[in-house]
Amino acid sequence: MNDGRQISGQSASVDEREAKRNGASPGRPIPAKDTEARPPHPKLGPKVFQSILGEAPEEIPETPACFGDLNLDQIIAAVTAGREEYESRPFFHASLHTVDAVHYRHEVFRDLESETVFECVAEFTRKMRQMREQITKSGKLYYKYQKERLLLDAVSTYCEAVACVARDLGTADLRSRGFVAFREFLAGYIDSASFTSLRDEAKALYDGLSTVKYCMNIKGTRIRVRKPESEIDYSAEVERTFEKFKRGAVKSYLVEFRDSLDMNHIEAAVLYLVAKLYPNVFIALSDFCARNAAYLDPKVSAFDREVQFYVGYLQYIERFKQAGLSFCYPRLSITDKAIRSVDGFDLALAGKLIAENTSIVCNDFHLQNPECIFVVTGPNQGGKTTFARTFGQLHFLASVGCPVPGREASLFLFDKLFTHFEKEEDIHTQHGKLEEDLIRIHDSLGRATPNSIVIMNEIFTSTTLHDALFLGKKVVGSIAALDALCVCVTFVDELASLNEKTVSLVSTVGTANSTERTYKIVRKPADGRAYAMAIARRHRLAYDDLKERLRT
Repeated sequence: MNDGRQISGQSASVDEREAKRNGASPGRPIPAKDTEARPPHPKLGPKVFQSILGEAPEEIPETPACFGDLNLDQIIAAVTAGREEYESRPFFHASLHTVDAVHYRHEVFRDLESETVFECVAEFTRKMRQMREQITKSGKLYYKYQKERLLLDAVSTYCEAVACVARDLGTADLRSRGFVAFREFLAGYIDSASFTSLRDEAKALYDGLSTVKYCMNIKGTRIRVRKPESEIDYSAEVERTFEKFKRGAVKSYLVEFRDSLDMNHIEAAVLYLVAKLYPNVFIALSDFCARNAAYLDPKVSAFDREVQFYVGYLQYIERFKQAGLSFCYPRLSITDKAIRSVDGFDLALAGKLIAENTSIVCNDFHLQNPECIFVVTGPNQGGKTTFARTFGQLHFLASVGCPVPGREASLFLFDKLFTHFEKEEDIHTQHGKLEEDLIRIHDSLGRATPNSIVIMNEIFTSTTLHDALFLGKKVVGSIAALDALCVCVTFVDELASLNEKTVSLVSTVGTANSTERTYKIVRKPADGRAYAMAIARRHRLAYDDLKERLRT
């Protein structure tokens, strides 16, 4: 379904001016627009760092049931693509329950919009990835000293990564509680006895290994290894002497060594003989590796994983911003249901349309007390389902602390989000389609609270209009009595004016051509007859058309 098209040219030009004013440049994130003004630099004292995601972040491994209906599964898959090693999807599954927890993540996102901070974190994650690759290679090798050398390399890379990020964050203008606390933690950690000892021992081992030099005498099938004595390398002198005899291109007899870490049994035997020549160095290496097998600090490791939540999302939405679409930090409330969105759009659909170089339509919506239910009607393929998905995506992304699509947003921090989109009949349940719809809705309404959100799309389509109207009134009436937020996409116009809590939204068609979809959703009374008349006129079945045809 091609529901959703172009943001206005005026909005795009505004975004360009804002991007330039905020210092955006290619290759770095364009800052999302603040729904609320960014607070001044907080005077934060030292605080025990727990997590860059907030204190004790909750992880829900299972994909929430609403993800498929809202296409959030596609969005999160795109955000985490190429970052599978971090297993960051669960961070997007768990909604936050307090406005302060959301603000904590907003602060971190804003800090990462600084090119300095973003590059600092990116360099840290590159070094940490290099460290993990070294550990992985070490685990795949067979010979003891070779494995230990790679572990030493991993420790050295880790120490460098921590020292660099501590140095760079130490001079950065940080405003978020998360980064300020992490900086305070790093300052103490790099001065701790455990870290300084680890770093100094690793350096001492490198110095010791740099003194290892040896000579090999190969005679027949025997190899003898010894320390160098008075040998002199004459290679450079020989090349200079015979340079004058060089006559154009000649056949090269140089042998290329294979670029592989794997050693054969001969190379391993030579290495063991070298270790006997320098026992102190290799004993120290083995002792270091045995004592520091668990060298990785858990908070540093957790930061490396958890910061991908922010970095991945910022890099994902960058392509949308470059296309002229806006993102903002929404205002959130756990009490006020007077919600609002300006230029919101379906993020999953927008990703496909940008790839197809197709324009994207943005929509606005708002509710004011006592309103709490949107009833969306209009022609098929007119953007109704896309609007329902947009509403759900905005609220869910806001609930995990992410910037949301749109120039401005005031949203509700829900406790549970239920979706009911049309599904194929399940033959294994031995229920009819209508019965399955009723069972699902009854289950959701039984678990819903006044702080929940319910999104229903084209339910009760398997029954008659009379029964759909009867059942729809019961369901929408129950949601209104519960005072939960709801979007109901339906073909039953009567539900749009059920009571003072329902708001009618209609997907509009073109003024010149009544069958042309605009994909704009507007507040106005439902009137399905207008579109029915457009279809009749298109096929020359209107009253005037029939009358004219009967005359002829």
